Amino acid sequence: MLIQENISLTSFNSFGCKATANYFCTIKRKNEIDEAISWCEHQEKPFLVLGGGSNILFTKDFDGLVIKMEMKGIQLLKETPREVLISVGAGENWHLLVKYCVQKAWGGIENLSLIPGTVGAAPIQNIGAYGVEAKETIQQITAYDTHTKQWVILDNDACQFSYRNSLFKKEKNRYIIAEVQFLLQKQPTLHTDYGVIREVLHQKQIKQASIEDISNAIIEIRTDKLPDPSILGNAGSFFKNPTVNHEIFNKIKEDHPTLVAFPISNNEYKIAAGWLIEQAGWKGKKQGSVGCYEKQALVIVNYNQATGKEIYNFSEAIIQSVNNMFGIQLEREVNII
Repeated sequence: MLIQENISLTSFNSFGCKATANYFCTIKRKNEIDEAISWCEHQEKPFLVLGGGSNILFTKDFDGLVIKMEMKGIQLLKETPREVLISVGAGENWHLLVKYCVQKAWGGIENLSLIPGTVGAAPIQNIGAYGVEAKETIQQITAYDTHTKQWVILDNDACQFSYRNSLFKKEKNRYIIAEVQFLLQKQPTLHTDYGVIREVLHQKQIKQASIEDISNAIIEIRTDKLPDPSILGNAGSFFKNPTVNHEIFNKIKEDHPTLVAFPISNNEYKIAAGWLIEQAGWKGKKQGSVGCYEKQALVIVNYNQATGKEIYNFSEAIIQSVNNMFGIQLEREVNII
């Protein structure tokens, strides 16, 4: 395992922010993870595990070892007439995995098409879109426990999945994910509940949709409303959708009849953060080299070599503005370094 010094991280984060790693290595085999952690302990340096860099904001250089996960491979473990079980390396590109499964007619993750990042990062955030979350197909995860120096296998329950959260996020830097197992269906239940999906399928005159139809529809939707990070630096949705109780929901609804929200329990509603940000006047707004994307208020974009600190300050201004207007504290979805 080669450890390099003073490596630029600009090309390793989708915001395109300038930052430097004092030390940097790539991981292609499981045994290299143990080596990397042992090196950090010996050198008394912190470490940062990096996947696709699509959910991270560097506000400064990293004085430690950046561990870039590049473990690849898709292995079919089990197949029955109704389902398949596959194991996927943490360094595989997420969207390429979705495309592979769609081509095989294995259903379950087609609604998660075109989400940037790697397979190893997907469980950390419990990525989700258009009515589907990663947790619904994840069977188990193989990870290195940096506390015990042991490899562990965690089933779905042990991962403690919830909305944009998991054990791996709660116990930050404890577990390094190497492989993820997914249980996929040959005769899946299709999720077309979102109106925008139904609208695209209707426009294409598709009455009996396949998983490929749904994947293509979502790719079209995301391409239309989200900027390409290779053209305009961004990390996708910057904020989580906040949850409020019935009383707060009713108060906001009374003052703002156009409120976009949906119930998640008898006394809880999830409010669209993008709607809150737009109501506060931020959609399409630009300050210096940073702005709120004109087509989707949830997305903060880097227009022209903005620093991570400038992007962070812009997000802080949005949080304060929404809080002043609605009494709701937005939470960042992006990992801040």
